[in-house]
Amino acid sequence: MVAHLHAFTAEPRYAVLFPGQGVQRPGMGEPWRATPSWELVETVSRASGFDVAELLLTADQETLSRTDHAQISVFTASLLAWSEFRRHDPSAHVAAVAGHSLGEYSALVAAGVLSPADGAWLVGERGRAMAAAARQRPGAMAAVMGGGPEQVTALVEEARRDGAELWVANHNSPRQTVVAGSRTAVAATAARAAGAGLRYAVLPVTAACHSPYMEPAGTALRSALDRTPFASGTIPVVANVDARAHRGGDHWRDLCARQLVGPVRWADTLHVLHEELDATAFLDIGPGATLAGLAKRTLPKVPSPRFEVPVPQAA
Repeated sequence: MVAHLHAFTAEPRYAVLFPGQGVQRPGMGEPWRATPSWELVETVSRASGFDVAELLLTADQETLSRTDHAQISVFTASLLAWSEFRRHDPSAHVAAVAGHSLGEYSALVAAGVLSPADGAWLVGERGRAMAAAARQRPGAMAAVMGGGPEQVTALVEEARRDGAELWVANHNSPRQTVVAGSRTAVAATAARAAGAGLRYAVLPVTAACHSPYMEPAGTALRSALDRTPFASGTIPVVANVDARAHRGGDHWRDLCARQLVGPVRWADTLHVLHEELDATAFLDIGPGATLAGLAKRTLPKVPSPRFEVPVPQAA
């Protein structure tokens, strides 16, 4: 579903959602190439040290699957979508923003807490640090579907009692939780999940994100965060680690550092956006439709459109 000016009978109060790593795909920058917002690509490239235009336009899936490449690509594509959304609908009411994992950095830029250049530099440093941590200690992740978070947490705790290195990484929706840990533990947990009547899908990643496996990346990320200015911002951002609304400020250094090794409380985040911040629609900004899908499964009565670049009207 594509959001346009008259998608709702009443003016919506948007909670804008920004995706994380995993939604990247070859050519995902092409729809934005002819827009005025494309100048952001040069800003991000200079700040991050990556050739972002090449990643967005010509890179293949294997290249984009690298953690550092995936993160800067998704971050940039999300900023392009946000910039065009604001350009096409400057009067739209944005009640709050949130981003899933990496998407939190896009949300901080959208909220005016980070500048695009500072956000790009942080994402570049974060991606490099996480890629290095994954090389040092390879891991894996899997989505567990069909059971509630309490059931999946119990399954993880049972595995840990048996010596497995396994943690809850993302609470994505009432019926989807992502686990992360050693490759052996993630593979072995498939049988436990099947025995509990749950569906289990190992994700195509080589890192155990949002787990203690990312601790080696923490020093580099903390150093980068300490060198980055965080402004007061203009709208609330609901943080991954505590599912609470925050304004801008230096406390985001701690929130971002904690997010690296702690679980993403996404389902709770959606509830806070709707019930505490009075958002009447979730707007999925960026590549793919993952967050719109999670929103529909978590709060099915709240509209969850996506924003795509409007097609120019013929003269």
